[in-house]
Amino acid sequence: MKISSRFTIAVHMLSLLHVRSDPLTSEQIADSVNTNPVIIRQISRLLKKAGLIEVKRGSGGAHLRKDADAVSLYDVYKAVEVVGEGELFHTHENPNPDCWVGANINQVLELILLKAQTAMENILRDISVQDVTELIVQKKNASQEA
Repeated sequence: MKISSRFTIAVHMLSLLHVRSDPLTSEQIADSVNTNPVIIRQISRLLKKAGLIEVKRGSGGAHLRKDADAVSLYDVYKAVEVVGEGELFHTHENPNPDCWVGANINQVLELILLKAQTAMENILRDISVQDVTELIVQKKNASQEA
């Protein structure tokens, strides 16, 4: 199972807004993301609702509402994914209750998968948009040296 690409697109958008000093239109952001501006506007609405960006209609563009080091990837994940507590993984709904494995598998897996989701979310809490953009700059600089 994969997390929706809304998450990675949103991180891309926020990183771009962080490194650019000028407000960017959905068309400009879409050019960097290589997607349709409609997708950018949809994700922008979610990020705006979460208080992560400000968007001015027309050619006003978007900009970050918070410092990039104050925006964690967990904030982005929660803003765009709409995944609730313990809902990242889905178990098989109809295991055979007459089989001792089938009768017990979901209860055991739910505990394990909840721990896995919690671990992933804790990692996302520790990484900011600033951290991501610093890594992008390092990668850019390394490729220019080669």
